[in-house]
Amino acid sequence: MRVIATAGHVDHGKSSLVLALTGTHPDRFEEEKRRGLTIDLGFAHSVLPSGSGISFIDVPGHVRFLRNMLSGVGGIDACLFVVAATEGWKPQSEEHLRILQLLGVRHGIIALTKVDLVDDEWRDIAELEVLDHVAGTFLADAPIVSVAATRTDGPNGVAELRAALDTLVAQTPQAVDRQRPRLWVDRSFAAKGSGTVVTGTLTGGALRVDDRVVVGSRHLDVRVRSIQSHGRAVTTIGPGNRVALNLAGIDHTDVDRGDAVVTSANWWPTKRFDATIHVLDRLDHDVSRRGAYVAYIGSGEFVVKLRVLGTESIQPGTTGLVRLHLPNALPMLPGDRYILRESGRGETVGGGEILDIHPVLSASKARPDRDVDRLIGERKWVTTTDFARLTGEVRSATIGQWLVDPTVLAATTASVRERVASAGALGFDIAAFDDRERAVLATQPDIAVDQGVARPVEVRDPLADHPFVAALLAGSFSPPDASAVDRGELRQLVRRGLVIERDGVHFHPSTIDAAAAIVSALLAQSPDGFTVAQLRDATGSTRKHVLPLAAELDGRGVTRRRDDVRIAGPRLAASGQEIR
Repeated sequence: MRVIATAGHVDHGKSSLVLALTGTHPDRFEEEKRRGLTIDLGFAHSVLPSGSGISFIDVPGHVRFLRNMLSGVGGIDACLFVVAATEGWKPQSEEHLRILQLLGVRHGIIALTKVDLVDDEWRDIAELEVLDHVAGTFLADAPIVSVAATRTDGPNGVAELRAALDTLVAQTPQAVDRQRPRLWVDRSFAAKGSGTVVTGTLTGGALRVDDRVVVGSRHLDVRVRSIQSHGRAVTTIGPGNRVALNLAGIDHTDVDRGDAVVTSANWWPTKRFDATIHVLDRLDHDVSRRGAYVAYIGSGEFVVKLRVLGTESIQPGTTGLVRLHLPNALPMLPGDRYILRESGRGETVGGGEILDIHPVLSASKARPDRDVDRLIGERKWVTTTDFARLTGEVRSATIGQWLVDPTVLAATTASVRERVASAGALGFDIAAFDDRERAVLATQPDIAVDQGVARPVEVRDPLADHPFVAALLAGSFSPPDASAVDRGELRQLVRRGLVIERDGVHFHPSTIDAAAAIVSALLAQSPDGFTVAQLRDATGSTRKHVLPLAAELDGRGVTRRRDDVRIAGPRLAASGQEIR
């Protein structure tokens, strides 16, 4: 399904043309029908001779309803540009064309309407005028189809227009499924018996019934209860379709035109972005930060603050860079388009392409472009998940979970290697590294990590088969003094669990296990508890060693102290079972 927007000056026959093509009058409000003037967006659909489906968004032509027009053209594939032969090119024709051009629309057809009300010479003059105005734009080579949509007594050109639309659909690229759905809401209402319904053009990915989605600037988490497209219920819908979503868990008053429906994991909502701006050449003044600006993004209108990047102002007819600050965070991507108007003067200023949705450099330093490697360079480290949310692109990690600027990666690698090398034979405690440094460490083939310590692979572990560990094992409940052991090595032995330290006395781990077995036997004989003296006698130890030993057993929960005796603790094991 392709989504086509009508465009053109007021009263040039856009709605009548849609009615003739689809059998549906797009004007939804009684006031519109009474006045013969489209005020808000209208919608209709049809099947072309080839069998291809086509959706129309009929946009208002009157200057006073430009806001609604801008809301309607945000997600279209192509346009049906309407010019009445009776009046020719008008100011609103020019503004609509410039807006479509700024939005990046690249495909369209021109319908020269009301040709039944003029003679052939006048029609030819009107056609030449149209060709003159669209020269140099995306409509320069577009077919011009003459139509008399309301005529019923002879050929009216509608069949020829439908054939031209078929060709247009065939030439217009299909919407791409990037697995990141987004629907800019253009209507929200309460349907009787169904609850909240929102409509819009789905882009970027598919939605399914029961999907969890996030809605609007308050990021409300809701469920898709049901889906319709052109009145037909479906369980899943792909991008490039007009869609009505019935949402569970939200009131229709909590959703406004301009809100977006997205899947939260794929988007990074932001209140500021950097972008190009092409300033229209018909302006009679430069564009600077001074002014009351409104940006049109998706289906919404947003009051924004503007900062020109790299210069003080941008001249008419030229392209520059700007940073826009939004009142609410929006889900955007580089490549999205926007339109900028100056509300004080009531004029369209220009528009352009979003380049960076969450700039990290200050406005005085930022020089955004389309190169996503610039984003990595500015952020130094960025996870692949965040990179996808910031750019819409998927890349394999440089290291670990990150994409890393090459210069920063080289400096980090050098720092990691230097700290490991300077740590000596005892090695470097990797707990002192952050997550990024540990990821770098894992890529160094000549550095080994053992029990949380990193050292060059050629350096022998001085703690392996350490003599003090062997002496503790031999000493059992009467361990030797540690005064002769290197302090650094002793700390490492304790940290690795090769040596147990309690109150300045050191034990072999097996000694603690043996003590636990002895305690179990003592408590089997004396369930009401045993004294330190009894433990001393049972282990053949001394008071100097048995007090720290008892404290260690208390600390592990093997025993509990009650007055002058020890009783069973919560972790007491059966006699002879190791306590770890």
